[in-house]
Amino acid sequence: MTTLLPHRPPTEPFYPTGDGEPVAETYDHFYVLAIVLEVLRQFLVDRQATVLGNQFLYYAQGFPRLRTAPDVMVIFDVPPGGRDNYKIWEEGQVPAVIFEMTSKGTRQQDEGFKKTLYEQLGVQEYWQFDPKGEWIPEQLRGYRLRGETYELITDAQSQPLQLRLAVDGKLIAFYRLDTGEKLLIPDELATALAQQTAALQQAETQTEQERQRAERLAARLRELGEDPEGL
Repeated sequence: MTTLLPHRPPTEPFYPTGDGEPVAETYDHFYVLAIVLEVLRQFLVDRQATVLGNQFLYYAQGFPRLRTAPDVMVIFDVPPGGRDNYKIWEEGQVPAVIFEMTSKGTRQQDEGFKKTLYEQLGVQEYWQFDPKGEWIPEQLRGYRLRGETYELITDAQSQPLQLRLAVDGKLIAFYRLDTGEKLLIPDELATALAQQTAALQQAETQTEQERQRAERLAARLRELGEDPEGL
């Protein structure tokens, strides 16, 4: 039996969705990538935006070799949801913010090719996070586009995201600029939910105990010939 493959015109290049390379260099790099991806995805869940992680970013139509795979990228003014890859000419928007989880082994590429590329593409902010502190002593470093050139971010704030960034061990912590509230990571969300559930159960138990005490008091008053409704 002959299987017919979908016809693809020879002039239409194929844009792969992966290259078989590991998602991250180490567990620390993978973990912070996953946390940043999920925290920002939850933060922007009601926005016309998408957050993608370690997926090909194609920036030149017709040239599938011209691509990169940012660890995390945030794109505004596009339909929310995942993509197998991201083609700038199809979506009509350049990523607004990109995060790279960097290391001594990727320093040259992160500080060289990727920084230059993101600058030329017009990515508003480019953040580098070194979870092991191998070459960035402060672990977190950001660049903001000013005109056509990147300048070092000195206030640890992301203008497109309206968030303040801070180092939290081997993770990045995010705080809302309007309220100061921290964006909780999944473990913190689970703890907060458990505490909220326990408090609710305690309140329900206390309410039930008060109801039972009131019923016992009413019964005792009736035994004494009193009308509890008239008190």
